[in-house]
Amino acid sequence: MNPVFLSFGGFEIKWYSVLLLVGVSLGIMLFMKEGKKHGYQSELLFNLCFWTVIFAFLGARTYYVIFNWNIYSKDPVSIFKIWEGGLAIHGGIIGGFLTILYYCHKYNIKMIKIVDYVIPSLFLGQAIGRWGNYFNQEAHGGIVAKSVLQSYHLPDFVIEGMNINGIYYHPTFFYESMWCLLGLIIVLLLRHYKYLKAGTITCFYLMWYSVGRFFIESMRTDSLMLGGFKVAQLVSCILFIVGLFGLMILSRKGKFEDLYSESIREEIHY
Repeated sequence: MNPVFLSFGGFEIKWYSVLLLVGVSLGIMLFMKEGKKHGYQSELLFNLCFWTVIFAFLGARTYYVIFNWNIYSKDPVSIFKIWEGGLAIHGGIIGGFLTILYYCHKYNIKMIKIVDYVIPSLFLGQAIGRWGNYFNQEAHGGIVAKSVLQSYHLPDFVIEGMNINGIYYHPTFFYESMWCLLGLIIVLLLRHYKYLKAGTITCFYLMWYSVGRFFIESMRTDSLMLGGFKVAQLVSCILFIVGLFGLMILSRKGKFEDLYSESIREEIHY
């Protein structure tokens, strides 16, 4: 498996970077289309995307470094060598959320609706980005017999891609990618529901992704650890509870209150 997409001179462009760029670009297009549909200005939406992507990447890197501090403390300069890998999606979610929180507060925008618009892009970006792990032959699970993988009716190229030095591993990157893709499809259908409450899509994401990540993480061999616990599983439990609690609050609102389909009525001064 060759992780390099393009090489010229001493410079290499890796598949991981290309797929991240594709995922982010498509995600921005999807977000802006939905935002403009509901009355938000293109300039505001694009600038929000610009800063959110930057701080999401910073959050993803910071999160990874924190839980690998025993390694990076010995060579602090390597913290900035992001091209060597080392991003964590939960850190990216935190960084992106805080950016959106600040931006919405600054321009007096209803944050929960903006986050709802972001969710399909997040699902799509995760589904695409996980394939970078395929080319790097990383983020996989434990050893498994080839016959077991074949019994799951997985594509042959995925199975062979997890053949590392003659040993087969669970393609957990593939499981998560498909889980996110299914989540995206559900969300795209869900937002057509006439009485969908603003915030429901966000709560769904927190619960859906957390359930999938919890079980997939149990199979992975490269998990970030906190004591004897896998960090991603702990965070997944917390986010699932937050999503469930959010749905309980939304269920108490009136049928026509705070609908997702409502466009903005007030003028946003940008």
